[in-house]
Amino acid sequence: MNLFTEDMKEETASRGRIEVICGSMFSGKTEELIRRLKRAKFAHQRVEIFKPAIDTRYSEQDVVSHDNNTIHSTPIESSGSILLFTSEIDVVGIDEAQFFDDGLVHVCNELANQGIRVIVAGLDMDYKGIPFGPIPALCAIADEVTKVHAICVKCGNLAYLSHRTVKNDKRVLLGEQEEYEPLCRRCYQKAVKEGK
Repeated sequence: MNLFTEDMKEETASRGRIEVICGSMFSGKTEELIRRLKRAKFAHQRVEIFKPAIDTRYSEQDVVSHDNNTIHSTPIESSGSILLFTSEIDVVGIDEAQFFDDGLVHVCNELANQGIRVIVAGLDMDYKGIPFGPIPALCAIADEVTKVHAICVKCGNLAYLSHRTVKNDKRVLLGEQEEYEPLCRRCYQKAVKEGK
């Protein structure tokens, strides 16, 4: 006996969507992701959260915002692993998406096409202002994009990107306030010019 009628299948599929939350460090991306996921849990939706296994700054298991708001997550090595954990799920959250491979775009599309709400948070640019990982492609296919901003620590305007304050040319350098600061476009250009 098939419990799902065709109308129910269609209604479930119509709920599928991709939401991207992007911006610089210290802009509240993870905070907004956690807020949306907690609301979904409160509404008794089945939620699963993923983060890259390399992100162990605050916790190996949890997604943690800069102000210590937390939600339990599953650390994974590659985006393809997400599909192994998402049967019987209504909402999928993905934090620090810039660290995942480009296959994340396909994974998110596949989940949304199955009727799953996908909420992705990540840096849209690296410390040099270059589009980062799969985030630009995710923004292109998303149903909704929320760009959040930190405040420039030099002048108080809206921040443009996360400026690295330590000498290191590696594109991926996990860090916090000791290694990065949010700067507006003008203050960033000035810092680069001065070699800071």
